[in-house]
Amino acid sequence: MQQKGPTGPTGFVVQPRRLPKAEASVRVQDFGEIIVKPTPENLETQAGRCTDCGVPFCQTACPLQNNIPDWLGLSAENELREAWKIASATSTMPEICGRICPQDRLCEGSCTLNQSGWEAVTIGSVEAFIGDTAFDNGWVEPIRPLHERPESVGIVGAGPAGMAAADRLREQGYRVTVYDRHDRPGGLLIYGIPGFKLEKRVVQRRIDRLIDGGVTFVTNCDVGKDITLADLRGKHDAVLLAMGVYQARALQVPGAGPGDTLPALDFLIHQNRRDLGEADDDTGHHARGRNVVVIGGGDTAMDCVRTAIRQGAESVTCLYRRDRENMPGSAREVLNAEEEGIHFEWLGAPKALMSRDGSVSAVRAARMALSEPEFGKRREIVPVPGADFDLKADLVIEALGFEPEAFAAHHDELSLTEWNTVATARSGFATSLPGVYAAGDAVRGASLVVWAVRDGQDAAAEIDRYLKARTEEQAA
Repeated sequence: MQQKGPTGPTGFVVQPRRLPKAEASVRVQDFGEIIVKPTPENLETQAGRCTDCGVPFCQTACPLQNNIPDWLGLSAENELREAWKIASATSTMPEICGRICPQDRLCEGSCTLNQSGWEAVTIGSVEAFIGDTAFDNGWVEPIRPLHERPESVGIVGAGPAGMAAADRLREQGYRVTVYDRHDRPGGLLIYGIPGFKLEKRVVQRRIDRLIDGGVTFVTNCDVGKDITLADLRGKHDAVLLAMGVYQARALQVPGAGPGDTLPALDFLIHQNRRDLGEADDDTGHHARGRNVVVIGGGDTAMDCVRTAIRQGAESVTCLYRRDRENMPGSAREVLNAEEEGIHFEWLGAPKALMSRDGSVSAVRAARMALSEPEFGKRREIVPVPGADFDLKADLVIEALGFEPEAFAAHHDELSLTEWNTVATARSGFATSLPGVYAAGDAVRGASLVVWAVRDGQDAAAEIDRYLKARTEEQAA
């Protein structure tokens, strides 16, 4: 099977997958992005590996339903401006998703080449390159609505869902105000994701575009404390709840007291503030010279172990109760961590924190085993008798996942689910309060950035329909 490549006909199975990634020994020296900008020749070659399938499984596996084969084909032909138009039609932040999406579980995991054993096209790298090139060349058009509308929309949360919704709503001419508890917009993109995955400048230029387009950000504003949901409903014609999920699940073992462990997000926020240029002499949130144990197996745990090794930790161990195959985090991130010298202690569950002279000195863990597989069920984990072990640790980081903060106190009539997420209509984003919508993690619980972007865009479209229908009713 042949296809036309950038230099003529090539056999697509001959060209190997090449992801331009910095060597581990180099990249652990700082917090710069580890994916190196590809050369135009490399980009064209990798994009040209796409087989242009009759059924594009990469597209169906993408939450945004990005038209991946088309912009890959255009990239292979060096038609990057056209590729950008297609990529940005379905996504408000292609250059961000291209960096942080778990492509190995989504588009690249479903790539026909990957399924055939030839390794996937480097879809994420190409997507990020297209977006960067668009910004570098001024192809990213400013938000300039054709018509200004009189209605205003208030958005709670300046993370990916809120930013995506603000982008789409402002394009339609609505006056948009985004409220966020942090001192900067960006939410998780700024404070939760380390620079080696997503440099702050990449997020900031998106924020700058929104501000230039007329979106107002109100920072240091905690909705429910500084302003109520009732206040927002009075100020705006519609409200979108797009706050993140930040309430950490706590470690429940003997010996874990206040100050004995660090929540993962606290640890990451301190480093991200350093990356933003803020002075920080808080040694309690720094791993330099320490033996670090991170408890958990998701992408946040991977962010923590990889941050700790860059801070100069003496040793870094990830303790996870299941095996590698059952780890919830991205396999790509696990591989990156292993390359960078992180030790993984699989099938180990924390049992107690040990201390010496009033400080944590070790984590005692129980060796676990997986139960026999049963059809349709996830394998259980059971402790192995007499197989406890200790891990030396003077810094223990909890990365056990996140839960929604109860939002019901903000309004008695706002319905929540049994998981404390905001309840929405089965067919959309409307909540139990008229004119109030919800999207992203506020509805899903802790999920992927790409799903937050999708939900923010779709919620904006629903709000647009609602406000236009209301205007028509009032005019009738």
